[in-house]
Amino acid sequence: MTLLQLKYIVKIVECGSMNEASHELYVSQPALSSSVKELENELHIEIFTRSSQGIALTVDGAEFLTYARQVLDQADLLEERYKNARPRKQLCSVSTQHYMFAVEAFVDMINSAHADEYEFTIRETRTRDIITQVANMLADIGILYLSDFNRDVISKLLREKHLEFHPLFRAPLHVFISRDNPLAAKERLTMDDLRPYPFIQYEQGEEGSFYFAEEAVWPEYSPKQINVTDRATILNFIIGLNGYTVCTGIDNGDLNNEKIVTVPLVSDETMLLGWITNERARLSHAARAYLDKLRGVIASHGYSLIDA
Repeated sequence: MTLLQLKYIVKIVECGSMNEASHELYVSQPALSSSVKELENELHIEIFTRSSQGIALTVDGAEFLTYARQVLDQADLLEERYKNARPRKQLCSVSTQHYMFAVEAFVDMINSAHADEYEFTIRETRTRDIITQVANMLADIGILYLSDFNRDVISKLLREKHLEFHPLFRAPLHVFISRDNPLAAKERLTMDDLRPYPFIQYEQGEEGSFYFAEEAVWPEYSPKQINVTDRATILNFIIGLNGYTVCTGIDNGDLNNEKIVTVPLVSDETMLLGWITNERARLSHAARAYLDKLRGVIASHGYSLIDA
């Protein structure tokens, strides 16, 4: 086993494919595959599963990746100390459901990062993709919610993927609607109040189900329904089409308070927001800093932290 082989494994995971990693490493794909196979044979484990859809880390591979990164970090420290080498970039990758508070905290983290170089990634994506990316070490942290409805299914999937859920706060349900909507003046809304208006929800893909929905409740029957993939579109549809969506109620400057308001929804359901991480992973300094900023943003919006 060599440091070069460890670097190969980390780069393959970061790129998500053997082909892309070979280009970035300036190594032929057959040579890269052969090096990985030699390492697997030496350690008597399978690091990657290979299929027509690409490669993915095995359970052993996820654990090995954690140790490999630690070894490379220590090697970099030695080079920095004795060879005056440049330090590695600060790295942090977050995958999240479509929450403005998650982005707000990411901005705060970047603004407070005291580093000459860094490489940070945030993905607003589908629920299943968040879980997969954290399981495959493509994201340090995932942000999603649990409810009475989805808890059993999501929790089972997290256990199977060796992921841990850390609760942050509990949010009562709210509705985002246009300030021009006739319902905007109401103190509280029911799903019956909202029936005449288009229901807008985040699309979860072909493998999606109600258990992966970002909306904790939805109408039993909606004659008007729109599926979207990004937050900007959903806000534009709320304004332009007088639609609505169900959410936590946390807003910030991105919400455009002149045109959109949040109104509490009458419901026994709540959203338990939290972050997930791979149980075999060691969070980087930047990832821990992001969690600190995330807690600060949540507290600034008046919510009580669970894990503080």
